[in-house]
Amino acid sequence: MSAPLPSRFRLVPMRPRDPDEPGRSASTLELFFDLVFVVAVGVASAQLHHQLSEAHIANGLVNYLIVFFGIWWAWMNFTWFATSFDTDDWLYRVLTIIQMGGVLVLASGIQPAFEEQDYSVLVFAYVVMRLAMVAQWLRASRSPGAVHRAALLYAGGIMVVQALWLAALLLPGGLFLVALVILVLAELAVPIVAERTGSTPWHPHHVTERYGLFTLIVLGESLLASANAIIEAAHDDEAIGPLIGLAGLALLITAALWWIYFWPPHHTAISGFASSLAYGYGHYVIFAAAAALSAGIEVQIDVLTHHSELSSTAAAFATTTPIAVFIFGVWLLAIRRHADRWVNTVVPGGAFLVLIDPVLPVPIALTAVILVTVVAVLVWRQPLAGERVGGKGLSPER
Repeated sequence: MSAPLPSRFRLVPMRPRDPDEPGRSASTLELFFDLVFVVAVGVASAQLHHQLSEAHIANGLVNYLIVFFGIWWAWMNFTWFATSFDTDDWLYRVLTIIQMGGVLVLASGIQPAFEEQDYSVLVFAYVVMRLAMVAQWLRASRSPGAVHRAALLYAGGIMVVQALWLAALLLPGGLFLVALVILVLAELAVPIVAERTGSTPWHPHHVTERYGLFTLIVLGESLLASANAIIEAAHDDEAIGPLIGLAGLALLITAALWWIYFWPPHHTAISGFASSLAYGYGHYVIFAAAAALSAGIEVQIDVLTHHSELSSTAAAFATTTPIAVFIFGVWLLAIRRHADRWVNTVVPGGAFLVLIDPVLPVPIALTAVILVTVVAVLVWRQPLAGERVGGKGLSPER
């Protein structure tokens, strides 16, 4: 099929892209788009770190999960839209840059949300991002047939929910939190309703590459925390040994999580609507856990330098819990169906052992040992080209 010709406004007609398009990979615009999320994820992780160190655990976790939903949902909606309709013309780029601006404004509203329960900046920035997506969907609605119906439902559903977000700001604190839960469910429901009416195409390799790139971003926050441990060590002679040790363990743990995530062939996990929904929505847990690991490492630094109100056991849980959640989430969404009995025993078993590590001596060091063991099993059970995995004849991509 020949590419659509630009209009007199130098706009490319927005038509569904071929889901089997060869060589499809992330564009420079998509990579540029991801950069602003580094800022937002970093701010959210930093605020979680401060709340945990001050022993405001419930407040920190609730606000973190709320804020991270806004970050993740904005990223995910753009990602799936781009895999279906990316035209890379000037209007598409401008609308994407508007969304990027919204992410940066959202980042500025994260601290008030954590400290004052003031979500107004967050909501306004979020609505700006979502309205830019409405404009994109209206362009896509000029496609014929089922895609036309789906695009209109996306645009209409998003607009209604954004109006409700703005109205929710007028509610008192307690009622706002109730409305927040309802509106989050409404946001999640829009794609389900729209896709059941008329499915939009997606490129499995492209989508899972995008998810992999975002995973690298959130894991990178843990490497930053590792670097902070070394920097902190240079200013604290008393804790220099433990801090450098923590930095080394953080690098080892992050590398192990990277290895585990990229072991299975992710593109086979989104073969149909139900599996794509599970993969796309399930990554909220994986992404949030990976970003929270950075906060956990920073809390460990605070404990070692006597700047935290948490006990060493509680601080250890702040690190091991996101690791365990990350591993179990990856196993459930991507590894389980392609692995043999060994892998399907060791990976979730390793996640459980990591979770209970804080009740044992040297929990972080023990976590690193467990993760190295999990990686060793994955290497041992890594199939060679042409070998069968889990009875499905698939070879996990490296």
